Amino acid sequence: MTERRLSAREVVALVADDSTFAELPHPARESGPDGPLAWQGYDASRARAAERTGEQESVVCGTASVAGTRAVLLAFEFGFLGGSLGERTGDRLEAAYAYARAHRLPVVPLVATGGSRMQEGMLALTQLQRVARQSALTREAGLPQIAVLRDPTTGGGWATLGAGADVILALPGAQVGFAGSRVRPADADPAAYTAEAQVAAGAVDAVVAPEELREALGHWLGLLMGRPAQEAPLPSALPGTQDQLPATGWEAVLRARAPQRPCAERYLDSYFTHRVTISGDRSGGADPEGMLCGFGEHEGRTVAYAAQTGTATRPAGFRTAARLIRLADRLDIPVLTLVDTPGAANDAEAERQGVGAAIADLFGAVAAARVPITTLLIGEGGSGGALALAAPGNTWATPDSYFSVIAPELAAAILKRTPQEVEKTAEQLRIRPQDLVELGVLRGVVRRE
Repeated sequence: MTERRLSAREVVALVADDSTFAELPHPARESGPDGPLAWQGYDASRARAAERTGEQESVVCGTASVAGTRAVLLAFEFGFLGGSLGERTGDRLEAAYAYARAHRLPVVPLVATGGSRMQEGMLALTQLQRVARQSALTREAGLPQIAVLRDPTTGGGWATLGAGADVILALPGAQVGFAGSRVRPADADPAAYTAEAQVAAGAVDAVVAPEELREALGHWLGLLMGRPAQEAPLPSALPGTQDQLPATGWEAVLRARAPQRPCAERYLDSYFTHRVTISGDRSGGADPEGMLCGFGEHEGRTVAYAAQTGTATRPAGFRTAARLIRLADRLDIPVLTLVDTPGAANDAEAERQGVGAAIADLFGAVAAARVPITTLLIGEGGSGGALALAAPGNTWATPDSYFSVIAPELAAAILKRTPQEVEKTAEQLRIRPQDLVELGVLRGVVRRE
């Protein structure tokens, strides 16, 4: 766990610009003695919690400027009955979400909760439905939700306000998991219930140190609430790319596979002034080495990106890219994709992880997107694993690239040809950039400026 749990007011002070936080009004709720279930001693527990924390409920809601961008903050107070959700918590959260939609503000849940409040029984549990509804309405309104997971984030608070956010950040060492420490199996590995483990499992985007949290949130909010580009401008080929087109199909393959050729990281660094990354498919997997996804600033405007890195793309990589495209589409932000993969991972583990379904999901996300998608082929374009990330009718290529129905070696094997016939097969497939322009697969070839 973190060295010391931050109170609600402390975490607000950590992320909000000086003197900008203003608490929102919340509806009053009348109830009988000891709450809706007449749970003996409940009123006394609430009174002790209020005296200890200075708060009247387990969440503090308000507006603030975060590194210059105004947002609605939902800060949980774990010292108030474990940050648990009850009816009055639900009232406050519902009112805050409604305010955010009415004033077109992003929502930042700063979560620290043990789950639903036992003293209110099923009425407490149903608050999760209220929260989920408010989150869905805010999503439909095209407003981003960026959650920060503190210690601990468990139970329904994790399963709604945390895991339901568009972007999920966490403090180092925070306990994060659906099962809290008192209800999980006795032999459960505690390391699995940490923020770091959730990043590895694709459920959290990044772990951020407390002293860096305001800046990190500021970058995210500035990009997601900033001015989106009309469409993603096409990058130029970078230095290190050859100007001349390949003479043969096999030369195109060799040039695309050359280790000195510029790869995705260099293109992204050259294209964006600054960028932030999302990580993970929210389904138990991440492919941080094979698929880079996020948002960045290009010439003062926001562009989303999904970029293959030259390796075989894992199922989690395809699902992360689909997640990125759907989020960008909802926020009306255009997308740049960089294609560079020998193909989808085809090992047994990839099949167990549903590689076919993951590719289908990405094809569907690209096909359904209403925002413009611009694609640049910067290296290998291997089969459906590459095509799934390519924009129909708006895909371009550098001179050091190829696109093929399958790698020439595998095509030769399928056709029962000898290894000596691979180069001939590459020629017959017509995989050079200029061939693909002539065939209508690509719009054109981009050169160095």
